[in-house]
Amino acid sequence: MTHERGSGWAQVFAPAKVNLCLHVTGRREDGYHLIDSLVCFAPFGDHLDINRGNTLSLTVEGPEAQGVPSDMQNLAMKAAAMVAGVDGYALTLTKNLPAASGIGGGSADAAAVFRGILGMNDGWIDGEDAVHWPEEKLRPFAYDILALGADIPMCMLSHSARVRGIGEKIEFVSLGALPAVLVNPRLPVSTAEVFSRLAGRENPPLQDEIPSFANAASCIEWLQSQRNDLQEPAIATAPAIADVLTALAEQPGCGLSRMSGSGATCFGLFASMEDAREATNKLSVDHPEWWVAGGPLGSQFKAAMPKFS
Repeated sequence: MTHERGSGWAQVFAPAKVNLCLHVTGRREDGYHLIDSLVCFAPFGDHLDINRGNTLSLTVEGPEAQGVPSDMQNLAMKAAAMVAGVDGYALTLTKNLPAASGIGGGSADAAAVFRGILGMNDGWIDGEDAVHWPEEKLRPFAYDILALGADIPMCMLSHSARVRGIGEKIEFVSLGALPAVLVNPRLPVSTAEVFSRLAGRENPPLQDEIPSFANAASCIEWLQSQRNDLQEPAIATAPAIADVLTALAEQPGCGLSRMSGSGATCFGLFASMEDAREATNKLSVDHPEWWVAGGPLGSQFKAAMPKFS
């Protein structure tokens, strides 16, 4: 997709990010943790509308808007300020993902701002297997983008990937569609607190090569032997996470239940979408106090590309 410079409006999808596994492999001298993670994206997430304006502004609405800041505390506003220059933009964020939930909500929103504003001004081309960003436009912001949030680079691409380093080393992978249910017990979890409870920081990485998977069942079987090293310290911080994991594991057809990121959102993977849909419906009825969403996880980069006018 290409478009003319000077678009006045952009609509961007910010899909939920799911860490299918997350191995903490070390810690740098500056305090950043090193990871080796397999990441994919969901067909549900936040939505962002960007209009040219006189100043920078953010309006937050939607079912998960309560408590989400609309000032410079919000990553979306920080991202806009980073690339806006002298231009003004009016942002409207429809918040569908719970805050501080381990599925990249704030980072996905910031990434959507970058995609939208840079796309409005400079354009790009998306191919069948990758999104080719104009490197000369991104290079001045590369360090600041990573410093703003280690999840932002992967969320900018919104493509299934193996992610290493502190989040800057991204290698696309093909996973196919993974029927899934995501559940958050509506408990915000502090990433810093979870890392502070981590017993060991020098853990084994993923194997050198991610295998090819014939179907969802084979991918689930492989994931069963992987880990999220933050899961146990997160449960120590918020014991309700263990209840969510148990509830997911008890659903018929669930092959794996695990926490995403630093929590508290957990996911269940299923071999069929029918089982995933039934689990989504049952968990929504049995636990109306939880946030529950279901759908196929996989490559979402085409859906994440902005629409312009």
